[in-house]
Amino acid sequence: MAVGTRSTSTASSKAHRETVSESVASITSFLADLLGARLTARLAGVDTSSISRWKSGTATPQEDSEHRLRAAHQVARLLLAVDADHTVRAWFIGMNPQLDDEAPIDAIAAGDTKAVIAAARSFIDGA
Repeated sequence: MAVGTRSTSTASSKAHRETVSESVASITSFLADLLGARLTARLAGVDTSSISRWKSGTATPQEDSEHRLRAAHQVARLLLAVDADHTVRAWFIGMNPQLDDEAPIDAIAAGDTKAVIAAARSFIDGA
């Protein structure tokens, strides 16, 4: 195993552990702080008022929205292990060659979370 692959694997495992141990409210707050409420709502497929309710814990998302939130959280944690907040936000909203020039946030919204995770790992590895 190459050194870069080992460090990506370690970062990926850590991001996964953090994601499964966090509450939906915590994940939603984290993403809203990093990406903004509008972009968080966009990736979850809801309006911004839902984001406010999820952050406060007064409501919980449907299963598909929670899956997208957790996927985005895991990707964000993975990217934040090597880059600054502004770079990670730009990565989420920019065209991505690994995703046929679709923005990762739109790919997550469409449910293509595996491809987004793979794209994040490629980005970290410099591919």
